[in-house]
Amino acid sequence: MNFYGQKVLPAVRKMRDLELLLKSQFTYLVLLDIHISQLLSIVQLARSHQKKMLIHADLIHGLKNDEYAIEFLCQSVKPAGIISTKSAAIATAKKNKVLAIQRHFLLDTTALETTYKITAKVQPDYIEVLPGVIPHIIAEMKEELGIPILAGGLIRTVEDVEMALKAGAVAVTTSRKDIWGHY
Repeated sequence: MNFYGQKVLPAVRKMRDLELLLKSQFTYLVLLDIHISQLLSIVQLARSHQKKMLIHADLIHGLKNDEYAIEFLCQSVKPAGIISTKSAAIATAKKNKVLAIQRHFLLDTTALETTYKITAKVQPDYIEVLPGVIPHIIAEMKEELGIPILAGGLIRTVEDVEMALKAGAVAVTTSRKDIWGHY
């Protein structure tokens, strides 16, 4: 899966950003920082505009991110994908045949080595690496893991996007509207 060639996956933090993106050419959107009471209606609204939502389960207010919560999201909300730092959440998303994106914060060598071990065990569909402005690590991870990489975090410019893509990321996640307009 390649997100229909989307190089940027816009991350929605505010409702007015969602309104803007519903009119855009983007198919896939990332949903962050939303209250659980709004979740179903937002996903249904997006679906009515032919948009596919990737829900960052760790950032849904009022939702305990465990296997039961992920089952609820997969079966009731029916997003295109789940993003989480938690391996159990990713495994549950995969079991429910929902796109599973595991997010990893690459703070140091130990975090990178842990990412390799977790990825080998869980086998997510995608890995999102943060910060996304470390092209040599993106290239290394792509080679080492053979799993598509998303780059996110600290992506501030179009050049940052291009650098991550050139290093081997299949797409970049960002909440920066000024970047969305270039893609």
